[in-house]
Amino acid sequence: MVRATAAEGQVRAFAATTRELVETARKAHDTSPVVTAALGRLLTGGAMMGIMMKGDKDILTVQVKGDGPVHGLTVTADAKGRVKGYADQPQVLLHANEKGKLDVGTAVGRGTLQVIKDLGLKEPYVGHVELQTGEIGDDLTYYFTVSEQVPSAVGLGVLMNRDNTVRQAGGFILQLMPNASEETIAALELRLAAVDSVTALLDAGCTPEQLLERLLGGMGLEINDKVEAAFSCNCSKERVAKALISLGAGELQSLIADGEPVELGCQFCGEKYVFTVEELRELLTLAR
Repeated sequence: MVRATAAEGQVRAFAATTRELVETARKAHDTSPVVTAALGRLLTGGAMMGIMMKGDKDILTVQVKGDGPVHGLTVTADAKGRVKGYADQPQVLLHANEKGKLDVGTAVGRGTLQVIKDLGLKEPYVGHVELQTGEIGDDLTYYFTVSEQVPSAVGLGVLMNRDNTVRQAGGFILQLMPNASEETIAALELRLAAVDSVTALLDAGCTPEQLLERLLGGMGLEINDKVEAAFSCNCSKERVAKALISLGAGELQSLIADGEPVELGCQFCGEKYVFTVEELRELLTLAR
C-alpha cells in the first residue's frame, strides 16, 4: 500500500495491490468466487483505512450486514497494514450480473455498514450507514462522506482466475481535504470519470503508485509512505483457552463430561485448536 498527497495537500490518497492478501483469505476460508470478491474488496478497503490511524495499538473493524445470501462480512485492521476477515457464509453461488461480472451487490444485499475504531479511548468511535449498493466500494464512499464528513472516492476490485484463485486485487481511496478548491474538485471528478474499471488497471499490472498516477498524475502527486499489506491473524491457543475459561465452570464441566477432545476454530483465519480432556480439566481449575 502507498499513502500520498496531491494538489498541494488538497487531496490525500491511498492505493493498494492485495492479490496475495486476498488469496490467503480465500484459502483460509475456502470462499466461492463471489464471496472472495466481496471479502477481498472489504479486506483491501479495511487495510487502507487501517493505515489512516495513527496509534500502533489502534484497531479498526468494518462490518457489513446484509439480507443477501452472504449475510455478513467482518474485517479487522491495524495501523501497520495487517488485516484479517471472514464471511458469515463462505460458499455462495450466483450467476454473473448484467455486466458479466461477479454479482457482489446481490450476494451482500441491503443492510448496513458499520465502522468501529478502537483508539484507546474510553469508548470506541462507531460510524453507521445504510448500504447503498452492496458493492463495498460505493458503500465505503458513502460512509466517508456521510459519517466522517470527508468527501471521498473508493474504488475496489477483485479479479478471479478460471480455477477460482485470485488473479488480481486492489484499489484506492481518494479524499478531499477541507481546503480543496473548486478547480481541484472538478479536476478530480474528471479523472475519476475516466477510470472505467479498477480490475482492468490491476490486470494491466498497475502498482499502487501507478494507480495513483492514473488518477492524480499532473496534480502534484507525492508518494509519502509505503506499507506492506498482509493477511495476518493474532489468534493463538492461549487466546482460545481464555475464551473457553470465560464460558464458565459449568460449560467446561459439560465438555469434560463428554470425554472427547474439543476442537475450536478461529473465525478470522480458520486455524484449528484442539484441547484434550486433561487440558479442559486444567482450564476448569482456572475458571473456578
